[in-house]
Amino acid sequence: MRILVVEDEPAMAEALTWGLEEEGYVVDVAATGEDGLWKAQETGHDVIILDVMLPGLNGYQVCERLRDGGLWTPILMLTALDEDLDQAEGLDMGADDYLTKPFSYPVLLARLRALTRRGLRARPAELRVAGLVLDPGGRTVCRDGAALDLSGREVAVLEHLLRNKGRVVPKVELLEHCWDAAYAGGPAVVEVLVHRLRRKIEPAEGPAVIRTVRGEGYVIRDEP
Repeated sequence: MRILVVEDEPAMAEALTWGLEEEGYVVDVAATGEDGLWKAQETGHDVIILDVMLPGLNGYQVCERLRDGGLWTPILMLTALDEDLDQAEGLDMGADDYLTKPFSYPVLLARLRALTRRGLRARPAELRVAGLVLDPGGRTVCRDGAALDLSGREVAVLEHLLRNKGRVVPKVELLEHCWDAAYAGGPAVVEVLVHRLRRKIEPAEGPAVIRTVRGEGYVIRDEP
C-alpha cells in the first residue's frame, strides 16, 4: 500500500515515514503544497496524509484542487488547529478524516486502516481468491481460515495483484507501487519475492494462485 505524506516539518515527516515503513507501507513525501499536489496527481496512492499549514498552497487548497480534478484518493488531514470551524473547512473541501496535532500514533494507524476499508473508491472490505482472504486494513492474510506469516512487502504485492485481479501486472508496476521510491534495484527483486510469496500462499497440490505471463508480468484470476 502506497501513502503520500505532505508535511513541511522535517522531523514530523521523518517520523511518519519511519513509522509507516515499519508497518509495511510504501511512503512518498512532499514538503510543499505544490509538490504534494503534483505527486498526488502523477503517482497512484492508496491514502494521502495532508498537513494543513504548508508553504505555498495550504492543505485546504490542495484537497480542493484534487477533488475538483476528480481525484478521490482518501485524505487524512493533519493540523495543529483544533477549532470546529477549521475541521469543518477541511471536511467541506473533500477530506475524509481529520487528526489534530499532537496525536497518538496508534490512533493515526487506526484512522488509516479505516480509510482503506471505506475509501471513496469502491473497495471490498476483504480481498478473496481461491481460499485466500486478505484484510487490507489489518494487513493480514488467511488461507482456509488459517493465518499466514507474510512480510509487509509480501502483503503489499499480494494486495496489488488482488486489487488488479484479471489484469496482467508488469513487474515494473509492482516495483513502483510496493517498493520505496529510493530503491535502486531492478525487477529481479520482484521475481524473488513472488517466488517466496507463492510458496507461502499456494497449497502443495492444486492450481497456482499467481500466474506468470512470460515477458509481461503476473496475474491473479478469479478461478486460478
